[in-house]
Amino acid sequence: MRIAIAGAGAVGTSVLELAEEYGHTVVGIADSSSAATGDEQVDVESVLQRKEETGAVGTQPAGELFKTEYDVLVEATPTTLGDAQPAFSHCQRALEEDRHVVLANKGPVAERYTDLRKIETQSNGSIRFEATVGGAIPAIRTIEDYGPEKVLAARGVLNGTANFVLTRMAAEGLSYEKVLSEAQELGVAETDPSFDVEGTDAALKCVIMANVLTGGDPEFTLSDATVEGITDIPGSALDLAAQDNKTIRLIGEATRDHVKVGPRLVPENGPLSVTGTRNIVQIDTEHAGRLNLSGRGAGGPETATAVLADVGRLG
Repeated sequence: MRIAIAGAGAVGTSVLELAEEYGHTVVGIADSSSAATGDEQVDVESVLQRKEETGAVGTQPAGELFKTEYDVLVEATPTTLGDAQPAFSHCQRALEEDRHVVLANKGPVAERYTDLRKIETQSNGSIRFEATVGGAIPAIRTIEDYGPEKVLAARGVLNGTANFVLTRMAAEGLSYEKVLSEAQELGVAETDPSFDVEGTDAALKCVIMANVLTGGDPEFTLSDATVEGITDIPGSALDLAAQDNKTIRLIGEATRDHVKVGPRLVPENGPLSVTGTRNIVQIDTEHAGRLNLSGRGAGGPETATAVLADVGRLG
């Protein structure tokens, strides 16, 4: 498949680097201000070198990406809320030109799911979005394979930053502020970590799973979620939990009726007590019981594998 990549952050550049290994060709990549395209394919090494030296992937206007002869648009720009722009418009343009879309960007499927699906029904292209939930964990594909109507709920630890903070607080008896500072120094947390520690990121992922469960009827958006983060959890709460062989994790849950995210007590040695930056998705099924899918929930190469798996399904 010929791939055009919108977004040149960790995920976009990892897709660029790994695409050939998966049997695909990248014909263009764009960041917010520039693009690099090729008649047959882009020169990966030149693009990566230019980005490292100048911060830009190419010398062409960013809009040139959509003039390439591509089969699949990979939407990997930063997630935005509300109208989910510019990602939604990127997806709309590709679908209206009968191209496929693979999303790593959560915005369009968390905030405008039914709008996007409506456009898809009028296109010869399809949308896929495995990479929007749990990085390398095949949560969406598993729900689809078992049948959304046969899945009762999906829940889990869906944010690596929040989980790293809670893990370190419990293990070392450190304060939230101390561990967050450590996480920022290690690059596990952003300079502004609010999206992660306030529960927004996990809530978006749960909204997406809820929309898969309902098929968009009813449609969920972030405004429908009940969200509580970890910023007010004292170390003493973790100490008390440990006395009862429990710990605290930021748990998100999606059903056909609700989306909830918040700190929860879980058994210390149970499946939801994953440590560090690992994620887990639990899927409760009608006939197969509970499935536990655990792995790396973020990172460029990890998320790129989910993107490229989706591309392969479209081939």
